[in-house]
Amino acid sequence: MSSQPLPDVPASPEVIDIERALTRITYLSTRARAHDRLMTLADVPLDRAAVALLRQVADSEPLRPGELANRLGVEASHVTRTVQQLQKSGYVTRVPDPDDRRAQRIQLTETGQQAIDRIRDVGARGMQLALGDWAPEELRQLATLFHRMVDDFLSHANDDEAEQPTPAGTA
Repeated sequence: MSSQPLPDVPASPEVIDIERALTRITYLSTRARAHDRLMTLADVPLDRAAVALLRQVADSEPLRPGELANRLGVEASHVTRTVQQLQKSGYVTRVPDPDDRRAQRIQLTETGQQAIDRIRDVGARGMQLALGDWAPEELRQLATLFHRMVDDFLSHANDDEAEQPTPAGTA
């Protein structure tokens, strides 16, 4: 979310209901106990921050640590520590940046890819159990709407970032 003031327009009852549902699902998916269970079932001994970073690396081309920090919305020092942890464990490696040989990018190793595959498999199987009574058409509809919502959130966030004034002396 941007620090720009929000328009003084009340949210519709439908949007309020969606916000409540997202708050509930975020709570459920970020509970420490749920994370620990997922990691145990996937046989991946990583904390939530490391898994978030691993997922981001898996979903993109190799990225510089600063870009990872931006995408995750965290400080660069946090990414540096987490990358060091993942590198020591063999999940990621540093590769030269083809655009600037002095810089490095973070890339999954085969071990990292196997770990993220197990995490996603266990997560998807758990979701399959929870949504087992849903019709395939309902699942397709939900997936389509979720992707549309995320795309709109990202587009809105990018618009907000573009509107942010550049601090003096950093142009």
